[in-house]
Amino acid sequence: MGKGSGYGKVILFGEHFVVHGVPGLVSAIDSTTDAEVQKGGKGIQIKDERKTAKGYSEEKRLQQLESIERMLKTMGIDPKISLSIRIGGTLPGFSGLGASAASSVAIARAIAQELGMQISDEKINQIAYEAEKAYAGNPSGIDNTAATYGGLMWFKKNMAGGPDKVERLHMRRPIEIIIGSTGKVANTKAMVEGVAERKKKNPEKYDPIFKQAENLSHAGRKALENYDLKKVGELMNENHRLLQEIGVSSKELDMLVDLARKQGAFGAKLTGGGGGGCMVALTPGKDLQGKVLSAIKYLGFEVLSTKIGVEKY
Repeated sequence: MGKGSGYGKVILFGEHFVVHGVPGLVSAIDSTTDAEVQKGGKGIQIKDERKTAKGYSEEKRLQQLESIERMLKTMGIDPKISLSIRIGGTLPGFSGLGASAASSVAIARAIAQELGMQISDEKINQIAYEAEKAYAGNPSGIDNTAATYGGLMWFKKNMAGGPDKVERLHMRRPIEIIIGSTGKVANTKAMVEGVAERKKKNPEKYDPIFKQAENLSHAGRKALENYDLKKVGELMNENHRLLQEIGVSSKELDMLVDLARKQGAFGAKLTGGGGGGCMVALTPGKDLQGKVLSAIKYLGFEVLSTKIGVEKY
């Protein structure tokens, strides 16, 4: 039986803005999707045991099958092969956490191990990128890179159509965070298209906001590299305000953000596409992390206690 794992991720700075060429900061989290693969059975059989938001597995089912077809093709494996695949792990299937990329990396690694293939992490990353096309159409590449290697990354989309810039950074040590889920499966594609349409119609409002977002990303990178966590939190708060201004937050996300801040989180913001999905709160130390977790759970929301800046090597 082959086994493999892939990290989840959160966007710390820049979601939505990165689509338009603004740099962003992404971190892998200390929660993984794990896969087990066994040759045999009939066709591709998938048993998904992940904890997911309501409707997540059903909505992603056809995309998941297509992703595995793309994976097999990229690996040079006969598409008619029969494989039994089990998916589990500590990373829940919440929108905004890179769950599809984490599962793609985990499955690719497990298939390679089961079939005795020696594949480098660089190749695994490439395979997962191709698999991500089933979920995202034209993926940025950041989710699969985080899922493969872990750690912190600086990402900038090449608006001219060339290779995007992905620079791996390093933090002094991992930091505790809390992720709260609204329980709503976000439609990232629709949210991205909505922002683009509003930006085109109202550039005098949106252009200054996008410039502020770019300055925030650079300041966030400096604060993380200096391990100035109070500053990181302040900048996360400001980033959430900008995301509210471009219309991608929701009353549930705002409520979770406010709750986390009132419980002492250094900063909190939505992460991912918005309109649902998740909020991330910076909660250094086990005590603060536990306090924020308890408050969110008390209100009946799903919550994940994890860390950012975790690396494979």
